[in-house]
Amino acid sequence: MVSWSPHESGCLLACASSDGHVSVLEFRDNSWTHQIFHAHGMGVNSVSWAPAASPGSIISASPGSGQLRRFATGGSDNLVKIWDYSPENKTYSVTKLLEGHTEWVRDVSWSPSILSKSYIASASQDKTVRIWISEPSNPTEWTSQQLEFDCVLWRVSWSLSGNILAVSGGDNKVSLWKENLKGQWDKVKDIEE
Repeated sequence: MVSWSPHESGCLLACASSDGHVSVLEFRDNSWTHQIFHAHGMGVNSVSWAPAASPGSIISASPGSGQLRRFATGGSDNLVKIWDYSPENKTYSVTKLLEGHTEWVRDVSWSPSILSKSYIASASQDKTVRIWISEPSNPTEWTSQQLEFDCVLWRVSWSLSGNILAVSGGDNKVSLWKENLKGQWDKVKDIEE
């Protein structure tokens, strides 16, 4: 699995590997640099970059808002990990472990929306999707809501506006999900073909 960063972060490509490592390649000053580090013990299945700006930074200039380099990984150790870049050390480190899946995390997708909350969706072999939510008032705390399915799940992907989640699984269906006014997730469509 590979993922390009938002263009505001620069030309960055994160690569997930079955050997448990993540590689981040950066093109700057007409050359490529490469960082590789251990991420998940039994293999990295997915990687997804966060938006380059903090949630809510368009609405108000809160302290700590500005350009960020962060991404999420999903692994065969049943975990989702959030990684932040340190400009001082020029390294990436885990800043949060998101636990709850009971089998491999097959895919992660960070919502591109920066209007209010941060959302990360994770699809698992345990037949669930977890939608991880972080409020701008407490960006280091993540809660999750679980969506149950009848099959192993393969991929999750947010719409460009970040408000609709597409989920695909072993039943050859794609379902679309949207958050309602009560903060719960409703299925709005099943696509079978």
